[in-house]
Amino acid sequence: MARDPLAAVVDAPLFIVPRVIDALRAYRASAAPGALAALADTLLAGIAAHPTKFWVLQQFRKTLEQVGDGDAAAGDPLGGELEKLMDILGIASSDGVLGATRR
Repeated sequence: MARDPLAAVVDAPLFIVPRVIDALRAYRASAAPGALAALADTLLAGIAAHPTKFWVLQQFRKTLEQVGDGDAAAGDPLGGELEKLMDILGIASSDGVLGATRR
């Protein structure tokens, strides 16, 4: 049985201030149509109601599963984009959700 990557997540509250929402909107505006745009839409729609690291990483995990990349390999551009979103949201570590080679 595969290990649940969310099992190791150390949850933390996120401070969702207008600047964060503005940065998410800017990211969404620059995202190409597809999985990242859909993820940005999901984050914009739900982050105020669910301002936690665990909730965000659940959304990341769903996106990774949709694109068929359970590990977000080191050179994978999707992993880099998820790290950009982590920076916007103030998440320092994915606790392994993005794979062993990502933060």
